[in-house]
Amino acid sequence: MSLIGFHRLLIVTAIAFCAGFGVWELRVFTREGRLSTIALGITFLVLAVALTFYLRRLNRILGYERQGRD
Repeated sequence: MSLIGFHRLLIVTAIAFCAGFGVWELRVFTREGRLSTIALGITFLVLAVALTFYLRRLNRILGYERQGRD
């Protein structure tokens, strides 16, 4: 496995963790109603979206352009 492939695996793992933890915190908020849990939930869901954005554009960020795209 290349270093870029391993990096992608770590990003996917981070996305899964952030999304899972965000949903879990939002579920805790529905039961307990503490503002800290909703803040954590929203923060981690935003992080999951940001990491997804990063993963989808990783080739462009690293300078690898896809061939054949117009």
